[in-house]
Amino acid sequence: MVAKLRIVLSSLLVACSCGGSGLRFAHDAGSTDGGATSSPSAAAGVGGSGGVGGSAGTADAGGGGGGPDVDAAADQSLNVPAAPDGAPPADDARENATLAWDGPRDVLSADAFPDARALQGVFIPTGSMTVAADSITATLLGSGKVLIAGGKGGSKSLASAELYDPVAGTFTATGGMTAERTEHTATLLPNGMVLIAGGTFYVDFVLPGGDLGVRDVSHVSAELYDPVAGTFTATGNMTVSRTEHTATLLGNGTVLIAGRYAGYGSAELYDPVTGTFTATGSMRMGRCKHTATQLANGMVLIAGGQDVNVKSLASAELYDPVAGIFAATGSMTVSRTGHTATPLPNGMVLIAGGYDSDWLASAELYDPVAGAFVATGSMTMARGDHTATLLGDGRVLIAGGSNSNGGALANAELYEPAAGIFTATGDMPTAREGHVATLLPSGAVLIVGGSDGHATLASAELYE
Repeated sequence: MVAKLRIVLSSLLVACSCGGSGLRFAHDAGSTDGGATSSPSAAAGVGGSGGVGGSAGTADAGGGGGGPDVDAAADQSLNVPAAPDGAPPADDARENATLAWDGPRDVLSADAFPDARALQGVFIPTGSMTVAADSITATLLGSGKVLIAGGKGGSKSLASAELYDPVAGTFTATGGMTAERTEHTATLLPNGMVLIAGGTFYVDFVLPGGDLGVRDVSHVSAELYDPVAGTFTATGNMTVSRTEHTATLLGNGTVLIAGRYAGYGSAELYDPVTGTFTATGSMRMGRCKHTATQLANGMVLIAGGQDVNVKSLASAELYDPVAGIFAATGSMTVSRTGHTATPLPNGMVLIAGGYDSDWLASAELYDPVAGAFVATGSMTMARGDHTATLLGDGRVLIAGGSNSNGGALANAELYEPAAGIFTATGDMPTAREGHVATLLPSGAVLIVGGSDGHATLASAELYE
């Protein structure tokens, strides 16, 4: 039985093993204000993120294992005892129910309420980063840990790095980068090292009149992270400085670096064996803030972005690693920058959202066989600068981002390739833009950092 679920997100979910008083549901006869109605497709899989929903009522954290105490005045309430073995409440108690809980995040359990996860996927808080940052990179290492590197905190670029341990649910500092970087790239190499390339660092300077200003400078340098030693060391420099570029691991083990700030079209290859960069063919259209997606045939799809005039692009092209050249392919149905591109199990590529003259809700599919883009169902909300993560069941989790209606977003949705539609899923506890998302070996999705539109975030959460 499909239920309607609203979650109080102020401090989301104490472990259901606390005390014997169980969970309290506030009956909500059909209202979905501030929440999301689950669908069969949303209920079937893990994960989701989205905007902060309305509160079903107030709740005070219970002390000493007594469980949450929900204000009984907040609608007609149903007190559902927790089963000793963690079994979910009966269906009649879940129908049209609003789940509210309010407790410390540090006692949160991923298994606290498995029935909520089965309904539509939920976001739960996990440990916070040691440094608040957005425009970071996140790389899943062979150990299962996630390397978080660089980014910016306010107007300061960062050289710090840290590791997320999914088992412990914590972040710990690791060796710092050799240089401060934001808007850089991070690529896991076949040898287990991580290539960090380019990016921007901020430099203070004195304005005429004595005031201090900040200007950004693009890096030409690159470095390698060694997971065994936990240190970064310099590697060869790129042929030109780059930021807002892309980095794609090719089938032969080299890395394609393409584009740069101000819409330049040059590209180059990094060889991990020699530790050097060499020029390759240039893109047909100079661009930055584009996407680069490796296809099943080994080609790399370059789509959208901005040109030298800061104009959004609809054009796309293919890089052939064998010939070392870019060739035109069909154009997208609309111009996009700040969009996402996700390879699907069927070989197609999902292009979603972004910005042209306004934020976009539309999405489209690239067919490598036909070399063409075709429209698919639109997202439930226009957004750009979001994340898109392919889940283990073949669906795509779209999380956060920003649009013109209120800045950073907390809502999330799922794309179902078989039906070609998007449906809402659970909301993130915190609105985010400029964050990163990583699929973990467990199937959960780690959401880290970013900005809520006012401040840089250190918090992180898991979609399960």
